[in-house]
Amino acid sequence: MWRAIIDIAVLASGSGTNLQALIDTPEIRPRIRVVISDKPGVRSLERAGRAGIKTAVIPWGDFESRRDFSIAVADAAEGAGAEAMVLAGFMRVLSPEAIERFAGRIINVHPSLLPAFPGVNAVAQALSHGVKVTGVTVHFVDEGVDTGPIIAQRPVPILSDDDEASLHARIQVEEHRLLPQAVVEFIVGKDSVGVQ
Repeated sequence: MWRAIIDIAVLASGSGTNLQALIDTPEIRPRIRVVISDKPGVRSLERAGRAGIKTAVIPWGDFESRRDFSIAVADAAEGAGAEAMVLAGFMRVLSPEAIERFAGRIINVHPSLLPAFPGVNAVAQALSHGVKVTGVTVHFVDEGVDTGPIIAQRPVPILSDDDEASLHARIQVEEHRLLPQAVVEFIVGKDSVGVQ
């Protein structure tokens, strides 16, 4: 079954390399209605500005609760005309109120093969546990932390001389490939993304 092409808001907290991968994808760039950050002055906002994309800053510290912050984020996304949200290095957990408003329409990228190493410091967790393979997961967001249905995954081997920086760099290469592929299939309307 197919849906209409949809527009998205991209949420980012930092340097915006995953955002740049989305901007550089021709099928996605026209669909990005706004880039939202919880931090002013981050490189993500500069990248959006250079691409002529509207931006919104919703500082985490301006709100008394995660609920109030999340509602403001959802309001900004909807106000810009977005029908879905893509979390591309967004370091905040959205509250149920925002997730319900975009049910089944929030995508996140995470630097591990979920369900292994959810939450923060996933790369460091993988190294400290001594696993031989980690990777990238693109998944739908639910009310848990990195617990939503998995859309696509890609493995990344851990080399004997890896440190956190070198492993994270190799994971990012795969993030920059896998996230745009998943988002393209989602925004053009496939109910089942099935990225390989």
